[in-house]
Amino acid sequence: MKIAIVKERRAFERRVAASPDTVKQLKAQGFDVAVEAGAGAGAFFVDSAYEAAGATIAADEAAALDGADIVLKVQRPEPDELPLMKKGAVLVGLLAPLEHKDEVEAYARAGITAISMELVPRITRAQAMDVLSSQANLAGYKAALDAAAEFGRAMPMMMTAAGTIKAARVLVMGAGVAGLQAIATARRLGGVVFATDVRAAAKEQVESLGATFLTVDEEAMKSAETAGGYAREMGEDFQRRQRRMITDALKRIDIVICTALIPGRRAPVLLTEEMLGALAPGSVVADLAVEAGGNVEGSKPEETVTTPGGVKIIGYANAPAHIPVDASLLYARNLSAFLPLIVDQEKGLKIDTDDEIIKASLLTLDGAVVNPALAASPASAPAAAAG
Repeated sequence: MKIAIVKERRAFERRVAASPDTVKQLKAQGFDVAVEAGAGAGAFFVDSAYEAAGATIAADEAAALDGADIVLKVQRPEPDELPLMKKGAVLVGLLAPLEHKDEVEAYARAGITAISMELVPRITRAQAMDVLSSQANLAGYKAALDAAAEFGRAMPMMMTAAGTIKAARVLVMGAGVAGLQAIATARRLGGVVFATDVRAAAKEQVESLGATFLTVDEEAMKSAETAGGYAREMGEDFQRRQRRMITDALKRIDIVICTALIPGRRAPVLLTEEMLGALAPGSVVADLAVEAGGNVEGSKPEETVTTPGGVKIIGYANAPAHIPVDASLLYARNLSAFLPLIVDQEKGLKIDTDDEIIKASLLTLDGAVVNPALAASPASAPAAAAG
């Protein structure tokens, strides 16, 4: 069986879906691996390293995808990439199906079996496949570092002969995987850290990292977590009280890191322009949700903007891609752990729709959209399928 690794063509993407180490593992399992020339350049994986691991270096994308049974990607393919994949090929990647349902239907029309890694359920058996956690962990770390770098003061308290420097005060909004890592990193840098989240379970996690948890209604928070561990959108009354509490806290905060996301929905606005006015000039805000609409009014993808009040807002279009080496290494391992679920070494491809991991992450099969999270729709006529 042939596995293809191609260059990522979406904007701001530097990661790659396989590392030389995972290529070596795939070769040991009997796969033929084709890597498009330059596919790993953004993550500093050179072609010669892939070749030494046993991969064939393909001159271009078409050559890499030619006859490939499995296509491993980081982000969803561009429309002009689909015709290069053979009918029946399995596409595995971060396909953002809830935000791009039309593209899911295109996979079905092309006869491609598409699997979206961000839909892998957060269960014990799937921990090694949890791409959202592996990538969010790095995103939170990077956000804390970048905010500290943009901040015009030191993070830790310092006692010098010239006087004492106060520790920076950091507020992390959203205590999921990214938020918890941002808390831990800011604490290691010497900051005094506060955090907010709508989920009651987050309080203990935040406090275990040495941060102070801020909330307005712990009872309301008990209903704010889904079975999958994600946050639900809260009612207007809770949001209003939360904004008032946060606005008051911002008067004493130097750095804010926003990480709140709701799967398949626009990111909630956590900081309005009015709330940003409560921050002192020179304060820094990092918005990790800018791709989903942003947690911060005025944030822009891949830009650092300064408000009229002198507050810097860092916008991340793709935070994990800012640490492309480690992000690629972890993502490649996630995929390597997932592949045994869809491949039988003796019988070839196997798509077991009774497996709970496959059932949750499978988007299309046999020309139809099959994922329960999406509105099922039949594929177009065979004439529309890609060759």
